[in-house]
Amino acid sequence: MSEIMLNLDFNGPSRNKGRKKGAGNARHKRFVKRRRHLEKRGLLSKNQSANNFCKEGHRKNQQHKQTKRTDHSQTGAVFPKFATGQHELSTKSSSSMQAQHEQRASETDKESMVPSSSTSQRESSSAFQRVTPCFGNPQKYVALDCEMVGTGLKGHCSELARCSVVSYDGDVIYDKFIKPVNPVTDYRTRWSGIRKQDLYNATPFKQAQKEILKIISGKVVVGHAVQNDFKVLHYSHPACLTRDTSCMPILNQKAGLPDNRPASLKILTKHLFNKDIQVGKKGHSSVEDAKATMELYKLVELEWERTLASTLGC
Repeated sequence: MSEIMLNLDFNGPSRNKGRKKGAGNARHKRFVKRRRHLEKRGLLSKNQSANNFCKEGHRKNQQHKQTKRTDHSQTGAVFPKFATGQHELSTKSSSSMQAQHEQRASETDKESMVPSSSTSQRESSSAFQRVTPCFGNPQKYVALDCEMVGTGLKGHCSELARCSVVSYDGDVIYDKFIKPVNPVTDYRTRWSGIRKQDLYNATPFKQAQKEILKIISGKVVVGHAVQNDFKVLHYSHPACLTRDTSCMPILNQKAGLPDNRPASLKILTKHLFNKDIQVGKKGHSSVEDAKATMELYKLVELEWERTLASTLGC
């Protein structure tokens, strides 16, 4: 048994040594073969060592990669090409040209940020047009006035009984008596001018509403406390197309009245035109009131529209 174990111990290591030695010889042969191949191609001289060759090759690869990164760093710019020996000069020139380009770009941006007088005028004009899209077109302006009667308990509810619409030039576009939906309990004749017989053959409210809205839709509507007129029409008009002469400080200033206190249509007309309206016991006339309202608007039209444009800041 001891001999068998000795033979096993002796033969085992000898076979492993032979294998390692054979593997080492094979690697050496491949190295020598590769080196001779490179020498034949003139890429490696016989005096060069393998270590120097590896170091030199590694250094050239690094230089090549660095050169490629530098050449592609400015993909959008066009620069003159230089030889490899002047690579550093090329990089400096590219950097200086890039710096000049960025400086010119920043100067251009600063100039563009400072608006010229013509630019500011154009912007002001465009803002004015946005706020007053119908300005300068008389056909887009109408004046509206409504007269109401009372319905319900003690006539506390207001309903439409007459409506008048006049053009920019004061021509009557619409003027009709309108029959309220509910029974009238107070005609308010002293103020409305409506009498019982005026509503016998009056236009039904629904029909009149359609006719009136068709006229004023898309137009600038001028009125005195015009929101009350819209309310009895069950309608909401765009604010940018509404001109209420009861809350326009310019009119009060011209009439010598306090700016913060609404003035009646009768008082404004008397102070500014020396004209009397809404006189007598027959009550108001919606046609007369609509015409007076349009005249007040035209008196301060340009100032009013410019004030709207600056106030809204559009």
